[in-house]
Amino acid sequence: MAVDPELKIELGKQGIFVTTIQELYNWGRKSSVWPMQFGLACCAIEMIATTMARYDLARFGAEVFRPSPRQADLMIVSGTVTKKMAPQVVRLYNQMAEPRYVIAMGACAISGGPFKQGYNVLKGIDRYIPVDVHIPGCPPRPEALLQAFMTLQKKIDEQSLTGENRPRYLNVDAPGEFPVPEQGEHDLVPASNPNVWTVPVVIR
Repeated sequence: MAVDPELKIELGKQGIFVTTIQELYNWGRKSSVWPMQFGLACCAIEMIATTMARYDLARFGAEVFRPSPRQADLMIVSGTVTKKMAPQVVRLYNQMAEPRYVIAMGACAISGGPFKQGYNVLKGIDRYIPVDVHIPGCPPRPEALLQAFMTLQKKIDEQSLTGENRPRYLNVDAPGEFPVPEQGEHDLVPASNPNVWTVPVVIR
């Protein structure tokens, strides 16, 4: 049962704090997101800068970049994803702990960026794994990553533990693992994950 916001403020003035299990649960999750320690290209330098003293990502509870995917719940895809690297990115994502999230950092991770027409560059990591927040730019500044992180925290805070709006990991019908693409004769096989990405319909 939701508590009236004005009543919560009034009770707070009296030293009484009212909350729900869902609010407490989401507060704990959004305040302790642990990113995975890996980078792909030049955007990784901006990601590293975000953790330094000037920007201090630790203020948001993400000071620990984990070296193992089994200890991380946030993947920051920072840079160009080549078709040779795409299977490794998906494999790392599959090994991450649930609930897990993805931030696509930079134009290359979102759409291939300036290398989009290259035969060896993936046109967006969202073809294989679900992306929660996209950060445009080439490369985006640390402030953009901080904004994306706060956007992700807001998304986590609004998740419901039950009902249709519950997160994917609480849905028993949702896939736990995503297919790892393999190097085919001419391209990656499969070319995309149909459960995550479909070819957009262009109406002319």
